Amino acid sequence: MKNNQHIVIVGGGSAGWMAAAALSNAFGASKKITLIESDAIGTVGVGEATIPAVKSFNKLLGIDEAEFLRATQGTFKLGIQFENWGEQGETYMHPFGLVGKDSWMANFQHFWLKARRMGIAGDYFDYSLNIRAAKSNKFFIDPQSGLDYAYHFDAGLYAALLRQYSEARGVVRREGLIDSVHTNDMGFIASLRLASGEMISGDLFIDCSGFRALLIEQTLHTGFEDWSHWLPCDRAVAVQTESVGEPIPYTRSIAHSVGWQWRIPLQHRVGNGLVYCSRYISDEAAKALLLENLAGDVRTEPRLIKFRTGRAIQQWHKNCVAIGLSSGFLEPLESTSLHLIQTGIVRLIRLFPGDDGINQAQIDEYNRQSRYEYERIRDFIILHYHVTRRSDSDFWNYCRTMSIPDTLAHKIHLYKNTTSVFREQDELFLEGSWQQVMLGQGLTPGNYHPVVDKMSDDELTRLMTSIEREHNQRLAQFPGHQQFIDHYCKAI
Repeated sequence: MKNNQHIVIVGGGSAGWMAAAALSNAFGASKKITLIESDAIGTVGVGEATIPAVKSFNKLLGIDEAEFLRATQGTFKLGIQFENWGEQGETYMHPFGLVGKDSWMANFQHFWLKARRMGIAGDYFDYSLNIRAAKSNKFFIDPQSGLDYAYHFDAGLYAALLRQYSEARGVVRREGLIDSVHTNDMGFIASLRLASGEMISGDLFIDCSGFRALLIEQTLHTGFEDWSHWLPCDRAVAVQTESVGEPIPYTRSIAHSVGWQWRIPLQHRVGNGLVYCSRYISDEAAKALLLENLAGDVRTEPRLIKFRTGRAIQQWHKNCVAIGLSSGFLEPLESTSLHLIQTGIVRLIRLFPGDDGINQAQIDEYNRQSRYEYERIRDFIILHYHVTRRSDSDFWNYCRTMSIPDTLAHKIHLYKNTTSVFREQDELFLEGSWQQVMLGQGLTPGNYHPVVDKMSDDELTRLMTSIEREHNQRLAQFPGHQQFIDHYCKAI
């Protein structure tokens, strides 16, 4: 029998069913895919905000966008609004899409910086169509406009949709708790024993068991790299509330003295949560803090989630690949949780072993790429905490003064001295995202690039004016966010 013909996925939720859907789509009937999950084990299920790359994943699967949004009660997301992060009372937005217009020689921020000093430019963020549409509560799908977007949706409903998709393509679901994991003489996973006594053998095992990391850590003991000294938040409390108005097309991230609060509007409700550090506040006090800062009646009991930031040292080891929370955790500040699931799955498909068995070179390359991706996203999230002027609590004093990774220190140093950030290899966040957070949280940019002086003052004035005029014309044609949802994807 050929190798790697039976793929066994341990765990459902978003990670498990995203893996099942993508693998069944990629390999069809040529692979046997079994997914084991138990209704007795809950999922974290709070990852309701995404980044634009999720559109590519759904497109890869051939899922219609409007049908997906109706099934998951989804709304549109143009960016994340950060409140009280740089200083209390300050607000800025990290939008998707471009701000202004870039040249190949220099980012738009250089042109804006000179124009601002000349007194002919408004706030930097006013030159983002995404931000202007978000603040106007408008939305429209128009590739020509430059508007980029992601979604807010119910992660549980998304998993249910992908389960239906996967089972229609031959994936077999087994209900049951795993009683034991059996390995062979070489340390590879050979089979799983369910509490019912059923034995399930396989060739390649995908660990989607969440924070338990049943296979990658409890069985194979690959080790965990702890990043809590850079990202000290280790708890979240989550709750759902009734909607009190039309859904806004952006996520809100509201900083408090011990962490931050999210508000994510869906069609039928709002997802809320408080991410915090237990060194500075008790769980009960954190729950009270969240409940004091909600809008709308509470629909669910507050749910406590404990976590540790970091990553599995080897996310692929022997014949086991960890996907989702079993592979590591980075708090949902920039909505990257589902993206890391997505890229882990796509990376596995691209490096999938052939009939001759698993090759160590495949494992090493997978782990190299995964480590690089996790570390660069980690740096971007640390940036939000470290670049702050807040000194009103022990939590923010720690974040502001803590040591940071050398890779992040380099980016900050470069920006302070050149007003530039450079994307390395294929890291997730582009130069503009780094600049928007740095500027939004009060990091003063240096001088502008000398290429800007090639433009005359009149040309620079026309550039700034043309961007504003074009955005005004676009916005005048965009319908309201709720109006677009009602027409395009209103859920039943």
